[in-house]
Amino acid sequence: MCDFMDLAELCRNQKVYIQTHNFPDPDAIASAYALQKLLKHFDVSTELCYAGRIDKLSAAKMLNAFHIEMHSYDQLRRKMSKSDYIICVDSQKNAGNITDFIGDEVACIDHHPTFARIQYRYSDIRITGACSSIIAEYYFRLGIEPDSDTAAALLYGMKMDTLQFSRGVTPLDIEMFGFLYSRCDHEKLNHLERNNMELTDLKAYGAAINSIRLYGKEGISFIPFFCPDALIASISDFILALDEVDVAVVCAIRPDGIKISVRSEVEWVHAGKLIRNALEGIGDGGGHAVMAGGLIPQENVPRLGNSLENQVGHLFLEALERCG
Repeated sequence: MCDFMDLAELCRNQKVYIQTHNFPDPDAIASAYALQKLLKHFDVSTELCYAGRIDKLSAAKMLNAFHIEMHSYDQLRRKMSKSDYIICVDSQKNAGNITDFIGDEVACIDHHPTFARIQYRYSDIRITGACSSIIAEYYFRLGIEPDSDTAAALLYGMKMDTLQFSRGVTPLDIEMFGFLYSRCDHEKLNHLERNNMELTDLKAYGAAINSIRLYGKEGISFIPFFCPDALIASISDFILALDEVDVAVVCAIRPDGIKISVRSEVEWVHAGKLIRNALEGIGDGGGHAVMAGGLIPQENVPRLGNSLENQVGHLFLEALERCG
């Protein structure tokens, strides 16, 4: 078990940034926000940062509800220095979904599997349903009461990343739910959980439904226009809910390449390994046994030829055969 006080001592009297993955979702935001508050308890000031976009309604509502300040790398790069400390939260350096900032990544707190091993001065990487559960455990073990906003943010992050405690849940997630539930602002939590879909999201769902192809129990959908990371993930959950689908692959065309989300509900297909194998040599990806994401960068897209949908599907079918 990692000792949080080691992290607090490491960061004392340093300029510290807490960095999430490039397109922070509610779990990443909650983890960073709660970690910032906990470090402040030990007189360590931090700034929250990311590279990319806040591109989902649920994430934007969360920032507004809790008055969370997160800065993009473009806003910070001029004042960052190589000696500044960075804590990676809900992602790991070289994971494919986090930009290498100018500072020194001295610490990592994450709940995803490790595919590229990095030496940190403080590391707490454990497989849990949500990174928020790891941060909540710090409060619990230190005997520090989270305020109602912090508890609500952590609960929301946990619920979103575990699909309302139906996916990838571990005993720690359940224990931390019990710890946070009576302490959270339930009015804010209920507000966050309502009306999280925008009208434009329906167009993406429609494209995914119209394009779905079934190969045995694998369902592959292709969205031929820009789609935010979090929406692609939600659509892959939706496709997986079909009785005919055990493995869902959803792809979307974007200016930076082809974004891909994978879901699996069968033990013999590890979603993180599947996407990593499928994109080997042409892209990057990774994640949990049940959920994963990846990207084929724009410079590699021409290598797929004219039939992008067919070729991406072929990559995953080949990788799926190797899983068996």
